Amino acid sequence: MMLLANEWENYELIDTGDGEKLERWGEYVLRRPDPQIIWPLQDEWSLWKNPHGHYHRSSRGGGEWEYKKKMPEKWTIKYKDLSFYIKPTGFKHTGLFPEQAANWDWIINKIQKANRPIRVLNLFAYTGGATVASAYGGAAEVCHVDAAKGMVNWAKENVQLSGLGDRKVRFIVDDVFKFVQREIRRGRKYDAIIMDPPSYGRGPGGEVWKIEEKLCEFIQLCMNVLSDDPLFLLVNSYTSGFSPVVIENILRSSIGQKYDGKITSGEIGIPVTKTGYVLPCGILGRWESSK
Repeated sequence: MMLLANEWENYELIDTGDGEKLERWGEYVLRRPDPQIIWPLQDEWSLWKNPHGHYHRSSRGGGEWEYKKKMPEKWTIKYKDLSFYIKPTGFKHTGLFPEQAANWDWIINKIQKANRPIRVLNLFAYTGGATVASAYGGAAEVCHVDAAKGMVNWAKENVQLSGLGDRKVRFIVDDVFKFVQREIRRGRKYDAIIMDPPSYGRGPGGEVWKIEEKLCEFIQLCMNVLSDDPLFLLVNSYTSGFSPVVIENILRSSIGQKYDGKITSGEIGIPVTKTGYVLPCGILGRWESSK
């Protein structure tokens, strides 16, 4: 399965090649590196040479932005009825992964068609794309958990920006393992779980996360906070070394053993306007109720 985020109007993947991508974020064009782009650039035409911002990697690690045209520190883009702040960061990112729009549509559809109150737990939740989608879809409650305070604050802004400030959203800055363990002790349950675990990370207390060592254990842990009638579990990953079948197998060995439902896996990507190529942007696995 290849899911395409192909319904954007405010975002466009214009062209790709030689390890870089050229993107339009609203009114502004950015040039950024991407390790998946190992094919050659066909033509370094004018926009490649003169974007608003160009992120250069450093041989010492990290990198920095070169700004060629005047642009704001941050600005807003929309995906359908959802709105997000975009801000180039020192780690090449902009605060939003546009390919996730394919998941947002799925989340909204699942919640709206459930015809019952749905409580959503969003883990490794970053700047809240899935949180905004869940709230917009009509979730009774969304719990947003991330270890980075700055990302959680950014997510709060995105919820407000999308006109969803009146929705019930809890924002938690915490290590996800410790948070889920506390929720188990409290007896709190959720009807849907979304997680976007990094390949490697550290919690606010220095806790180390390595996806190949922790993902299976963590999903098993999360089984203890699922309600008796769960709606879905969505796992997204940018770990290039994993096949989607890895996540599918983990879901089959965990939630698939406890609940009846459908399990699917695949890749997620964005179409490239100039060439018609598809840029792969990660893998995903989904369990959804058969009811």
